[in-house]
Amino acid sequence: MTSFILSGALGRMGRAITELVRAKNSESEEERYRIVCGIDALAGTDVASSAAPFPVYRSFDAVPENVKADAIIDFSHFSLTRSLILFALERKLPLVLCTTAVKPEDIELSKEAAKTIPVFRSANMSVGIALLKKLARRSELFLGEDFDVEIVEMHHNRKLDAPSGTALALADAVNEAREGGFDYVYDRSTRHEKRSKKELGISAVRGGNIVGDHSVMFISDNEVVELSHRALSRSVFADGSLRAADFVKEKQPGTYGMDDMLS
Repeated sequence: MTSFILSGALGRMGRAITELVRAKNSESEEERYRIVCGIDALAGTDVASSAAPFPVYRSFDAVPENVKADAIIDFSHFSLTRSLILFALERKLPLVLCTTAVKPEDIELSKEAAKTIPVFRSANMSVGIALLKKLARRSELFLGEDFDVEIVEMHHNRKLDAPSGTALALADAVNEAREGGFDYVYDRSTRHEKRSKKELGISAVRGGNIVGDHSVMFISDNEVVELSHRALSRSVFADGSLRAADFVKEKQPGTYGMDDMLS
């Protein structure tokens, strides 16, 4: 059984994780997961907080000292990342960091924290996206400079960051295969010039309730090779985060990701 603290407990992903934990426990003869408490700035102000089947606190400081857990799963807001990491360090808790658009200085703080606690960080918790990254890297190695590369990502109209962290991770996978030879281009509206072979285009679409679509296109004069992934529900990310908590709770201090969990 894996017990964890859920940061961002009242958000969409927090609620998805809560529902998935309930479903997984009901399918098993033994309790597989336990959310010991949640943390959310809306605690006490949102009607959902009273419906949560565990205590929800408004800040990390409010979590009682006697609360014990195997890990923290975080799907909150990047502005809270620093406080989250310091809390995990203070309690000596493995951390599954799923929040996107994390500031560079907080990424560096997470790396420093990984000297003391295990830190699992991924821009996307989907197993399918982990496979897509591997395929994109291999495709660039195989297809090479005769193919232009474009990445298009689509998300719901409430997503704050653009492009998505997943799109950037896919771009990094392709760029790694090119040995850093690409320049990322996010907007061509001010460019009145021929597309350079070094250009890697990244486009973001926001609309409706799209959970998350990502496509990597390799385009030559004669053909288009497209790799794509579509998330059908947020459960795919919730499931990945639970698997990450299972994985990281047994690990030594260090930085981990989806590739480590799936290798």
